[in-house]
Amino acid sequence: MASGWASDGAVQDQIDTTVNDEITRVRQSIGQGESARFCEECGEEIPLARRNALKGVKYCLACQQEIDKQQNNHALFNRRGSKDSQLR
Repeated sequence: MASGWASDGAVQDQIDTTVNDEITRVRQSIGQGESARFCEECGEEIPLARRNALKGVKYCLACQQEIDKQQNNHALFNRRGSKDSQLR
């Protein structure tokens, strides 16, 4: 049953899209290729153990933690599920 301007299944479509977006984000974050020797953010040398443990690592541990923190702050807000985006 549709309510207002929403079509049948709109809620499930939003859930599916949110899940697919997160899967895409995670797949893109998985390292590929050769690991960098120096951090692309600060220029510090990336420890050999980290380079061997993670394929395609580009950042030192401190910079990667900061990047992850920033990404997590953005992930808390579901733009597609927000009331404002539904009203536009």
